[in-house]
Formats: sequence, structure tokens, C-alpha cells
Amino acid sequence: RDGAQIVVGTPGRILDHLLKGTLNLDALQILVFDEADRMLSMGFYPDMKRVQQFLPHRAINGYMFSATFPSYVMRLAGEFLRDPEFLSLSKDQIHVAGTDHVFYLVPGMQRERSLVRIIEMENPVSAIIFCNMKSTVHYVTVVLKRFGYDADELSSDLAQVARERVMGRVRKGALRFLVATDVAARGIDIPDLSHVIQYEPPDDPELYIHRAGRTGRVGASGTAITLVAGMEQFNLRSIARNFNINLHEKAMPTDENVEAIVAQRIIASLEANLRSRDGLENERMRRFIPLGRSLAEAGEDSPLIAMLLDDYYQRTLQAAPQSPSGEIPEEAIEEPVVGEKLRISGSEKKRSRRRPNRSRKHGGETHQG
Repeated sequence: RDGAQIVVGTPGRILDHLLKGTLNLDALQILVFDEADRMLSMGFYPDMKRVQQFLPHRAINGYMFSATFPSYVMRLAGEFLRDPEFLSLSKDQIHVAGTDHVFYLVPGMQRERSLVRIIEMENPVSAIIFCNMKSTVHYVTVVLKRFGYDADELSSDLAQVARERVMGRVRKGALRFLVATDVAARGIDIPDLSHVIQYEPPDDPELYIHRAGRTGRVGASGTAITLVAGMEQFNLRSIARNFNINLHEKAMPTDENVEAIVAQRIIASLEANLRSRDGLENERMRRFIPLGRSLAEAGEDSPLIAMLLDDYYQRTLQAAPQSPSGEIPEEAIEEPVVGEKLRISGSEKKRSRRRPNRSRKHGGETHQG
């Protein structure tokens, strides 16, 4: 109320204050999106676009930080920044384009459950999931479908009609998860593929390169994830050494990790829906407030509330998170500035040295798309 030099908040909370009139951006000078890739993964894109409508009708300095640069993050930069400069602040990351190679050590008998946990945490826009055997392809596809994911399979056992149906969905970009063997996926190109997931390490080391090379194209970055059990991790590390791949391990998400991230996504989605309701819809909704209060008072373990939330999650959030669909700025495909920041302010351009860091960012003037 008394004014502030810096306001920090999620896109949803910022939008709430803008709609209530408790926040005014007329004097805004700098707009920063921190962890842009995470914002999109959490489903904040619609809120970000609505916040954009409240930005001043003049140029302001804009900065976008992101640990990874998949194509949808680059498109976001094109929507919010005018003539953005793409740069890396890491000495060992010369190109913005590239693939993050990670592996998870999973229990051998719980590989499919581990896959679901990883997908819940990563929330990929799209992915190819590679398996070594045709029977595994079918099994993994069934598991993903049972968990509510948009998944389909591709193997040599598939009838031609079924194969054409799957390929049609792939060509249209209408399939989120394609589960396939290496042979069946040969020659298939999926635009804007954010993740390659190897359900098990390949038998042939060369196949790792072919699999991982499906993502991180056209100036974008991607993620190659491998699930390993027991001795498989040593074979994978050997592949990484042979091909000079910077491979690192991630800890398997716990139940608490997954529950927290799912809760955040559901709350963000529900709040966005609530903001979009008109007066009549709110009046209709108020009929259920007493029932909602009664269910909440029934205890934390109320199966009815859990069932309602599960149904909502399956209907609305198992699809790919909404993300920008415009063109990737040309600057993203060019070699970025490394270890420097190029700031554009009016007609003046100033270069200033920045201490190398592992994070990366976009910079430029913001504009209303």
C-alpha cells in the first residue's frame, strides 16, 4: 500500500493484486522472470499472459532466467522481450543449444513406478520413452495410460493400421508420450521434443547418442533421462566417458516431493479457473460452499475430497502444460554471448562483465505480444 521498490511473487499472486487494484505497474522499470522453465512446467503461462496486459505501454528492461532452454522457453522470450539477447553465464556451456544428460538410480522391481514419479516432477511437454524390448514398450504404455497420461506405443509388433494412427498423431504434434523401440522410432522426427527418457540403458553404446540426439535441436536445449538399476549405472558411466558426455545423477523424487509439486500445480490451476469465472458462475459455485465446508470438516483423510482432486487432476493436468506456440527468436539459434550480458536501453548499448554462473538467461526490452 505504501509502495515498494521490488515486488516478488508468483504470476498468479501478482495477477490477483493487479485485478484487485492493489498493485499498479505504471512505474515499472524492470520485469524479471526467474526460473522461466519451471513457471511453464507449473502451468503459469495463462497467468503470465494476463499479467502482460497490465504492463506499461512503453519499453522496460526485461530479464528471463532459466536453467534449461527448451523451445517453449525461447518462444516465451519472444513474446515478452523485444530483440532478446540469448547468453550463457557458464564457462563450460559454450552453446545455449545442448542436452542435459541425467540418470536416476531406481529399484529394479519398481522401474515403472519410478518412471511415473520422474514424469510427475519433470512434467515434460513431450517425450520419447525408449525401451529395449517390444514387450516392455507395451507394458510401459499400459502403465502410463493407467496413470492417465496421453501415451501411445510404436514397435514392429504393431499392425500397419495402428502404426499409421500413431504416426498421424506424432506428425500432428497431438501425442505427448511416444513409447518405442529404437528400430520402430528410426526416422521419426518430433518437433520441439523436450525430453528423451530411456526406460533402460541401450544395449549398444551408439544407440545412446541416437536417442539423446532427438532433443536439443534448432537452438533449443533438451533433457535426456536414463533410468538405471544396479550395475547398469556403471555401463552408463562408461558410455558417458567414451563420448565425453557430462552425465550427472539426480536423486529419485520421494512421495513427499511428488505430493508437493502436484499440490502446487492443482492450486495454481484452480486459482486461475476461479479468477476467470463471471458473476453467474460464482453465484452457482456458492451453492456448494456449505458442502465443501462439511467435507473439509470430515477430516484430512476424506476420500471424497481426494477423489474430486484426483478426477480434476486427471482431466486438466495430465495433458501437456500450456506453453507459448510462436516462433523461436532468430537470436536463439545463433552462438550466444558467453560470460557477458548485453543490455539494451533505448539507443544505448552497454556491455558489462558478469561473474560466470551455472544459470542462463535472456535479456532485452519487454513488449506486449
